[in-house]
Amino acid sequence: MTLQLSKSDILGIRSRLAIKGQAFIDGRFVDAASGETFDNISPRDGQVIAKVAACDTADVDRAVTAARRAFEAGAWRDRSPKERKKVLQRFAALFEKHMDELAVLETLDMGKPISESRTIDVNVVLDTLQWYAECPDKLYDEIAPTGPNQLATITREPVGVVGAVVPWNFPMLMASWKLAPALAMGNSVILKPAEQSPLTAIRMAELAAEAGIPDGVFNVVPGFGPTAGKAMGLHMDIDCLAFTGSGEVGKLFLQYAGQSNMKRVFLECGGKSPNIILDDVPELRVAAERAATAICFNQGEVCVAPSRLILSERIQDQFLDIVVDTARSIRPGDPLDPETKLGALVEDGHRSRVESYIAKGQEEGARLVLGGDRPDTNLGGYYVNPTIFADVKNSMTIAREEIFGPVLSTITVKDDEEAVRVANDTSYGLAAAVWTRDLSRAHRISRKLRAGSVWVNCYDHGDVTVPFGGFKQSGNGRDKSLHALDKYTELKTTWIEL
Repeated sequence: MTLQLSKSDILGIRSRLAIKGQAFIDGRFVDAASGETFDNISPRDGQVIAKVAACDTADVDRAVTAARRAFEAGAWRDRSPKERKKVLQRFAALFEKHMDELAVLETLDMGKPISESRTIDVNVVLDTLQWYAECPDKLYDEIAPTGPNQLATITREPVGVVGAVVPWNFPMLMASWKLAPALAMGNSVILKPAEQSPLTAIRMAELAAEAGIPDGVFNVVPGFGPTAGKAMGLHMDIDCLAFTGSGEVGKLFLQYAGQSNMKRVFLECGGKSPNIILDDVPELRVAAERAATAICFNQGEVCVAPSRLILSERIQDQFLDIVVDTARSIRPGDPLDPETKLGALVEDGHRSRVESYIAKGQEEGARLVLGGDRPDTNLGGYYVNPTIFADVKNSMTIAREEIFGPVLSTITVKDDEEAVRVANDTSYGLAAAVWTRDLSRAHRISRKLRAGSVWVNCYDHGDVTVPFGGFKQSGNGRDKSLHALDKYTELKTTWIEL
């Protein structure tokens, strides 16, 4: 990937894209069985960029049949770990070769700034593919401690056919977090991307096939949640379903599992993450600027977005002034411009939803100190200015519900005890942060926070080597790290009497 690209370079890549909108089933591109398609609209300018196959139950059946056939035949499952590793390494290498193309495609599809697609998203995906490619021949099974006349082995086996349903905010990234460990362990995979952002998933399937992933092992069925998504949830021959998205839909998948074959369901369902700023915050300006940039990252369409700023009343005025000044400088612009720091919300309906929360915040008595409106652009897409509320109570709607936009709610507290109480007073538990100079204070508070990830004096740091997931209604199971492999494997005990 070229380090620096101008806007004209990026537009040149855009003009050369050969966008495919078909499903990818059993190693080839196919239309939906019904022949139906839907418009894929770019949030950048509201223009249709592709016609995409509207897959439904019949297409999910086709994909599951292909995935099961490949699994039972052992086309991928029975390859040696070293052979699977080599194919996955080729997949990663092909992905790396096409990173600029995929970054532009991602930006067109869901509106994020190209600077983020090129420096964050594709690099995280590459890291994920490379890391899990190295796993198959590094994992050892176990021998249980038994008496001299028995031998008990504990082996890890692929679960079978895996359904992966991923969201529109990080389409490639979330797909890789599920695909890579599932494929590394020898499973067959059916991926349903969000209908708002299916294009990079389709392209990745093509690259996987080119790398040597056997037919039927990696399938992509674009379509809508109530049709293709529901069909996957209810399918009697999908062994495991991994989902990232809203809590409302996550609960539906749990219901679908109970109504069908009791498939295991793993969920990552968002958050309302607290960013706790204590009175001894190190480098106050750095923390304030990070609070502003983090809520604007990816337009606020981030499950770990620090949407609740829990701020010590002793420093509230000074801190909030810097947050507001920083956010004011982050202006929405053309996502294909490398200088843009805030792109477009994914679709017009979602923009309206974000704006309804802004109105609700004002109705319930929160003080609007910045934004709340649309920027003046001539792009025609779906943009909202960074928005900051002060004087927010944790009981207000904007402090309870996930807005998924660049909207920050500031809540002031008197002491550590109140900060922890407010932070944990939520149905979510995905992430949290605490800023303090006192290491003991940081440890005490971190241990009390009910969240899957806790950052100290930073925000949203991580790596493929550490697990990601949440407490409470933020979900179950973990993506990333070796722990993710637990979702896609079964443990078998074999007891031998000697």
